[in-house]
Amino acid sequence: MATTHPDRSAGPDQGQDRPELLRAIEELAGSGFLGVQLRVSDERGSWAGSAGARERGGDAPALTDGHFRIGSSTKSFVATTVLLLVAEGRIGLDTPADHYLPEFGLDHRITVRMLLQHTSGVFSHTGELLADGTVEPGVPWRGKEWVDLRFHTYRPEELVRLALSRAPRFAPGEGWSYSNTNYVLARLVIERATGRTFAEELRRLVLAPLGLTGTVAPGSSPELPEPHHHGYYRYRDGGQERTVDVTRHDPSWVAAGGDMISTTQDLHTYFAALMGGRLLPAGLLAEMRTPEERAGYGLGLFAQDLGPAGGTIYHHNGATIGSAALMYGSADGSRVLTAGLNFVDDPEMSVAAGFQRAQQLLVGAVFGGEQAGPAGPAGPAGSAG
Repeated sequence: MATTHPDRSAGPDQGQDRPELLRAIEELAGSGFLGVQLRVSDERGSWAGSAGARERGGDAPALTDGHFRIGSSTKSFVATTVLLLVAEGRIGLDTPADHYLPEFGLDHRITVRMLLQHTSGVFSHTGELLADGTVEPGVPWRGKEWVDLRFHTYRPEELVRLALSRAPRFAPGEGWSYSNTNYVLARLVIERATGRTFAEELRRLVLAPLGLTGTVAPGSSPELPEPHHHGYYRYRDGGQERTVDVTRHDPSWVAAGGDMISTTQDLHTYFAALMGGRLLPAGLLAEMRTPEERAGYGLGLFAQDLGPAGGTIYHHNGATIGSAALMYGSADGSRVLTAGLNFVDDPEMSVAAGFQRAQQLLVGAVFGGEQAGPAGPAGPAGSAG
């Protein structure tokens, strides 16, 4: 059963009559997701709704604005924070990253821009799918090994050194490869340039100005603020299938590649402000939205052309174990879609097809496009970027 609620910022009864959105989230909740929460604003007003369940085996309905892990949507917040520090003159976008982080011995050609655009060539500490179809592993994120280690804390420096112990994917600037380590490095640049933690700078530059109270950069804390949805992981142990609640886990294994927590309302407020030019100076927003030609990735954002029906939209979706986020906006911020999904994950990432379907269905309903753009590599090597 789905529940719907109008956004409180809408006028009387605005957003109530959106049967296409209700049908979409009901379909998703019946096709492999435990719960779906969706928020939309467009020329028809504001709409928020949910479908499915808050947790497995329970009868509590899905929340409309509950907390959830947003996976690689985190990267957009990191990139925005870097660019705001560029605006303050604290960071140089084309300055070599090793200027801020000399202890790692980074290739001097790698700039801060390359970290944000995934053109550095740095190996991803969560593992890489190589051209021949083989996977070179990084930190554990699959199966019983991850379950047993899910409260283990990794230091960012440890993740960077692991990545740098592997051969780079290509020379700096000579290719594109989605690497969570790029954003671990970007977060360390923020901290080195300011002398403050990323969480402090995020709050100063983004969360406080926008009044966002449900967004958290958790570091190594396993906790989610209440109320929240639950995520699960299914795996084999000694020949038996087990399913565990992994809502609580230490997200430092992915770190700045995808560790943040938010709500559909906070994501909505943030992305509408970003796309509407209320966060970044116009020149830096234009840089952020200029895509790298090989993958359509700007600085912490994907750009997607929906054709005459939908124009260009921008997004950075994300998934981590048992939880996923969608975050889409039009170029002027007048149309925004944000969603949170909770589900039962597994080592085969069997929910990946459903995640792609969710993107296609909801983008089509809100923006008029027929295809959703890439969300980054599937699977918790961000779990989906």
